[in-house]
Amino acid sequence: MPARRITCAEAEDIKALRAWLAGRDQPADVDGAVREIIDDVRERGDEALVDYGRRFDCESLSLDALAVSEADMNAAMDRVPKADLDVLAEAADNIRSFHQEQRAKSWFTTRPDGTVLGQMVVPVDRVGLYVPGGRGGETPLVSSLLMNAIPAQVAGVGSMAVATPPMADGGVNAHLLATARLLGITEVWRMGSAWAVAALALGTGRIRPVDVLAGPGNVFVATAKRLLSGKVGTDMIAGPSEILILCDGSTDPAWLAADMLSQAEHDPLASALLVTADPDAAQAVADALEDQLAGLPRAETARKALADWGALVTAPSLDAAIDVANAVAPEHLELAVADPWALLARIRHAGAIFMGPHSPEPVGDYFAGPNHVLPTNGTARFSSALGVETFCKRSSVVAASEAFTAANAAKIARLARLEGLEAHARSVEIRTNK
Repeated sequence: MPARRITCAEAEDIKALRAWLAGRDQPADVDGAVREIIDDVRERGDEALVDYGRRFDCESLSLDALAVSEADMNAAMDRVPKADLDVLAEAADNIRSFHQEQRAKSWFTTRPDGTVLGQMVVPVDRVGLYVPGGRGGETPLVSSLLMNAIPAQVAGVGSMAVATPPMADGGVNAHLLATARLLGITEVWRMGSAWAVAALALGTGRIRPVDVLAGPGNVFVATAKRLLSGKVGTDMIAGPSEILILCDGSTDPAWLAADMLSQAEHDPLASALLVTADPDAAQAVADALEDQLAGLPRAETARKALADWGALVTAPSLDAAIDVANAVAPEHLELAVADPWALLARIRHAGAIFMGPHSPEPVGDYFAGPNHVLPTNGTARFSSALGVETFCKRSSVVAASEAFTAANAAKIARLARLEGLEAHARSVEIRTNK
């Protein structure tokens, strides 16, 4: 049996399921090590980046090689097959089109007395994007760059820096550099892990600090983002990937097994759940999982993820299965049911919702357009996908008329004095005492 079997018939069963899944969020304590790295980058700047890069990534890394040159980026375009460039460009177009719908507008309203109130929406000045190395550069995470950079561009961010660890020979995967070039990104740095995050957040001699940090990474990257949050804005502190499939038996079990494996192959801590009121469907998916694992290149990783954090969950009814899904609040939720639109309004908590048998999670991961940077570990209860708003800020605008301030000065002063702030009260009254 590749994944455990769980029955959720009562509220206590759902509570136990959530408690079990919360166990994934227990990484080794790395705060101390990451704090030391951050302090080192703060004190030694570029020199620290070169030292860490030589120790962990490329022994020959030099200060002059920290920045990827324009020549390297142009050469990457020549090395990537045109068919791949075309696919990347089409995916970028889809992602851009989706995110353009998210743009918020500044607005203003005028009161009868002439007071103007409003909200001004502007992009941050500079963004730092982290892109993991991907097995030493063998599996470039081009989708991560697309999903993080494009919303920032749509927001109107004027300056963007990308950090990614170099390969052992000092290079950066050509597909990753070609993706940056397709997006018009010219600033790419050879640096990884917590020291890259610290450099982007704090700045060094060569690297200007950013206002917002975004991008996935391992526990060291996530910890550095958490520790530097407040110094800079961050997208989210994401945990291991997860999928929950709500199934009524109407979808081919082989398809659902493939969808579970699409997340399980990510990481031994990835979670893949199937929730159904049909025990026969659960068994069919279990059988399909076993069949497909045999031929999967990352079978070892997927098998461990399924054994530790995968489950086939049986609920007494479809209504109860929906309750389970909402309680888990998964990163990815597939509604593998005959009529997914009939259930959509009942889904309260999910990072992204995939509707019906022809919307497997990878369609959203790479190509459809919505962002694949999503809340994990149940945080979909209160947070959302990365989007254009991640790279914007809102300023309130108050243009009070003389009539408004005069008419309300006594009320404002009273509220200020209730809080013991006499100067606040006088600031208003001085304008009305003639």
